[in-house]
This record gives sequence, C-alpha cells and structure tokens, in this order.
Amino acid sequence: MSKPARQVFVCNQARPPGHPRGSCQGRGSNDILQAFWQQVQSRNLWEQFSVTFSGCQGPCDSGPHVLVYPESVMYGGVSKDDVTEIIDKHLLAGEVVERLKVPDSVW
Repeated sequence: MSKPARQVFVCNQARPPGHPRGSCQGRGSNDILQAFWQQVQSRNLWEQFSVTFSGCQGPCDSGPHVLVYPESVMYGGVSKDDVTEIIDKHLLAGEVVERLKVPDSVW
C-alpha cells in the first residue's frame, strides 16, 4: 500500500448522555466512520486517502467533526449522508465542501 495523499480523522469522542459539551459519538460519528470505511472498501480507495477515528478535536458544539489533512480542513455537523460528497469533492477532486467547513473562528 502506498502513502495516501490525504488523511481523514473522524472524531469519535464519547461522553455520558447529558454532558454539557455533548460528544461527536453521541451525534452519530460511528455511522460517519462506518460510511467512510464502507466507501473506501467498496470503491477501492485505499491508496487515495486513509480514514481513522480520533479523540476530541475541540469544538464539540458543532460536531460531529471530520478533519482532513494535509489541508487542515475541519468539517462540522457532518452526517453519514455527507460522506459521499466529502469523498468525491474534497478527497478525490481537491475541492473543499464549503457548506460543511467550520468557520475560521472555530478552526
């Protein structure tokens, strides 16, 4: 396997229900992570980018978050339905998905 051009981190931070900061996992990040992995496998994208889960990425109130490197682009409020668009537009075509990008004041 060659070195992928991009690395995707899906926040998978979990906190107890009712925690004041909430958590990405409580907002569906497991489904997002599974959707990425499913598409990597079914579309044979192993060499295009890699996907892993991470701990807290910081701004919990706008999660779930997906962070893409090397561009350092953070997406917020992501759902599993957004995964195909992130893959097709950003990870394969290099175009940031502006509607999901968190404001510069956040990241």
